Amino acid sequence: MTQPNTIGYAMPVRLENHNPEIDLKPGTTKSDIVEHLYQNPEWGYSPTEIKDALDIPRGTATTTLKRLSDEGFIGKTDDGYYHALAEREDVRRYVSSLDQVNRMFGNHRSGDSTPEIPEKQIGEDRTDEELDAELGDLEGESVE
Repeated sequence: MTQPNTIGYAMPVRLENHNPEIDLKPGTTKSDIVEHLYQNPEWGYSPTEIKDALDIPRGTATTTLKRLSDEGFIGKTDDGYYHALAEREDVRRYVSSLDQVNRMFGNHRSGDSTPEIPEKQIGEDRTDEELDAELGDLEGESVE
């Protein structure tokens, strides 16, 4: 069975990196919080900072952070800051996989977006005859 990626497509998992004990699904609040913390492992975040960074309700941030901490995905300092755990290599691999998927698919425009109009159109300021001549020159060139 394949796992969904962050944009909803199913994709296979690489068995050497797969850990069925990581119960995180891309696109969920749990996954988003883990991703944020593990992409910034040198920082500790308060629930308010997570709420602001991910634009989620305060109650959701607080409850989800507590659950993630209780489940051992993230750590919590004595004064209430949540952070990535250095010993969770499996979670770092999970976040790395999310990053790879985002780089592969995240920068593509959605199908309903309107493309930008270029500043200058191809062939602008040239006559049809000039374009035909240029095309003829290009077709006549040999590829070495």
